[in-house]
Amino acid sequence: MPDLRPSTFDLRLSTFDLRPSTFSFRLSTFDLRLSTSNFRLSTFDFRLVAVFLVMTTRAFAQMPAPQTGPAANQLPPALRGIGIDQKLDSQVPFDLVFRDEHGQAVRLGKYFGTKPVILSLVYYQCPMLCSQVLNGLASSLGVLSFDVGNQFEVITVSFDSRDTPESAAAKKESYLRRYKRPGAASGWHFLTGDEHSIQTLTHSVGFRYAFNSSSGQFAHASGIMVLTPQGRVARYFYGIDYAPRDLRLALVEASRNRIGSAVDQILLFCYHYDPSTGKYSALVLNMVKLGAGLMLLVLGLMFFFLRKERPEAPA
Repeated sequence: MPDLRPSTFDLRLSTFDLRPSTFSFRLSTFDLRLSTSNFRLSTFDFRLVAVFLVMTTRAFAQMPAPQTGPAANQLPPALRGIGIDQKLDSQVPFDLVFRDEHGQAVRLGKYFGTKPVILSLVYYQCPMLCSQVLNGLASSLGVLSFDVGNQFEVITVSFDSRDTPESAAAKKESYLRRYKRPGAASGWHFLTGDEHSIQTLTHSVGFRYAFNSSSGQFAHASGIMVLTPQGRVARYFYGIDYAPRDLRLALVEASRNRIGSAVDQILLFCYHYDPSTGKYSALVLNMVKLGAGLMLLVLGLMFFFLRKERPEAPA
């Protein structure tokens, strides 16, 4: 019979850190020592119950709290027509004509076909909010391992027909300096257009804004969209901060898994996009399935090694 005294099989799940921004699963110690005559177990510290409790607690903590603020019809009159209506799977018109930062007329469809696209709608003379949107986008892009112009494209379109290619070029230069990656100039496009093209595009993605004639500025919401290579709206992200993990998963999904890695597939198994929040949230049941599968794998390996080391019965 094999010697199963606690001695030299040390398998610990020391860290299972599952946060909205970080998926970290590390086996810190896997000490498996086999001798020719015995197989000894030293410490089998397998804290799956605690892991599942942490997973479940954090997943429920991500659930949005009930809304307690004023209803939409109680907003100030100037803001009632402002917002972003989700039009998932809506097609953006490829035949719309804009002008790029060089002043050249370009069809919107030029930037689609093979890669997913991040679309940001701003105006270049905006005194504050639009810069925050672009700053947040640039910060997230700086964290991604994907490169603008390589795995995906970025299109920034001004919804102010008064903006010019010169202002688009100045804005592009500013954000390329901030992004600091080679090849981005050919992948991040800053466009201007006339009222017809602007209104058709913004309507197709559900972006609602209004011009305030007294201030000469626009009232508008903040957010970005991820589109498929075929020009269909895949994901919305709201506000001015965009979690790099969520943005990466959205690009992987929009590309139909043409970009990304096996780790992305595991994350997409454990997370799903919630349209109500514009974020990826944990799927507790899938996490439990994944943990159970891992446990069965470990137990199967233990059983295999135990049988392998069992001495043969004497003839």
